[in-house]
Amino acid sequence: MNSNHLLLEEPIRMASILEPSKPSFFPAMTKIVGTLGPKSRSVEIISDCLKAGMSVARFDFSWGDIEFHQETLENLKTAVKSTRKLCAIMLDTGGPELQVVNKTEHPISLEADTKVILTPDQDKPATSNLLPINYHGLSKAVKKGDTIFIGQYLFTGNETTSVWLEVISTWGVRNNIDILSLSYTRHAEDIRHARCFLSKLGELNQTQIFAKIENIEGLTHFDEILQEADGIIFSRGNLGIDLPPEKVFLFQKAALYKCNMMGKPAVVTRVVDSMTDNLRPTRAEATDVANAVLDGSDAILLGAETLRGLYPVETVSTVGKICAEAEKVFNQDLYFKKTVKNVGEPMSHLESIASSAVRAAIKVKASAIICFTSSGRAARLIAKYRPTMPVISVVIPRLKTNQLRWTFSGAFEARQSLIVRGLFPMLADPRHPAESKSGSNESVLKVALDHGKASGVIKPHDRVVVCQKLGDASVVKILELED
Repeated sequence: MNSNHLLLEEPIRMASILEPSKPSFFPAMTKIVGTLGPKSRSVEIISDCLKAGMSVARFDFSWGDIEFHQETLENLKTAVKSTRKLCAIMLDTGGPELQVVNKTEHPISLEADTKVILTPDQDKPATSNLLPINYHGLSKAVKKGDTIFIGQYLFTGNETTSVWLEVISTWGVRNNIDILSLSYTRHAEDIRHARCFLSKLGELNQTQIFAKIENIEGLTHFDEILQEADGIIFSRGNLGIDLPPEKVFLFQKAALYKCNMMGKPAVVTRVVDSMTDNLRPTRAEATDVANAVLDGSDAILLGAETLRGLYPVETVSTVGKICAEAEKVFNQDLYFKKTVKNVGEPMSHLESIASSAVRAAIKVKASAIICFTSSGRAARLIAKYRPTMPVISVVIPRLKTNQLRWTFSGAFEARQSLIVRGLFPMLADPRHPAESKSGSNESVLKVALDHGKASGVIKPHDRVVVCQKLGDASVVKILELED
């Protein structure tokens, strides 16, 4: 895979490096996915994580039971209501990796050059010399001389029974999962099978499927997987096992570029591992986060750092600050030109409108772009061009029926955009018109503008670009605000 990397915007003034970071309602354009677990499941901690910038909550089903995750989810719902901040729900499936069953409350320590027995007898307690595993066929699957990799997450002291995709039918259905992270995606067919499965589960037919690329097979079939998936998660920890360490960054840059050009969200993992136990990241980790942003990441995924780390809130806040600084020097002009060139001509109607809205917003130095959408597609296309200003996506609910009752849809679409860089959704009240024709204060546009003003994004005399449909036509217009 070839990648034309994006350079920094030049020049970088030394004075700007010494300027303190300014607080903002939107901590960064790049989104943060936080994994909720033992150290981050209380209403108080989740609320603080949301305030610090977490916009997607990840539930890792490779460990823990359904009751544990359900309690955590209920706490998340309470935190969302109290903070009035939207948050998407991501379910990470248990992949085909083997799990060590540790029923004790203590982590396990392994010593170098000692003998360790792996047993399928899960009733035996886990010790430094004996590890119960959840697979009876291991003795037939390996031979003398083979290497077995044991990941650090298996030694966190948690019960780690596997939960496979079937758990969706009990947990996911009743909780309306926004995003399914499909572990160890190897082929596009894996995505198709998962989508077929979800399509039979009522509301979950709207759930987006993100392919988690974790091994050589996923890398080899990356292009076909990208075509089929709604987004990509780069599991750099596991990729680093299959790939030589010096090759991982090449895949990251090339694959992120492809995701960007297709307008599909790309998520990078394993960036600030040291913050699991420390209040500050290493200098190398801080640089890694910034490079992920400059490479084109939509979101940074925090795993152990928030799941069992000592400083979940501080980690979210620190990563957000690093992302915000990197975004300031992101070469948007070069990126825009490359994206337009990649689309080619003739452009589709929607693509033309999206690129025009971004071009206009940059030319007039608009403080925000407001996009009216029902499916969320128009707003995602605008975000694909990486405007330098926030895109407030106003999701207009659609009326639908199941033959028994009428309901409004839109919440899924609003939450799912929370993983897209630069996109900040709000769900419109379907009773209000998009714009007021009579000077009324009840229009959705006014609500969106008020939201922008309250968040500090829009100020008096600012210019705002609005993208909306009027009848059969799509319109891009520039508003100059009064006091």
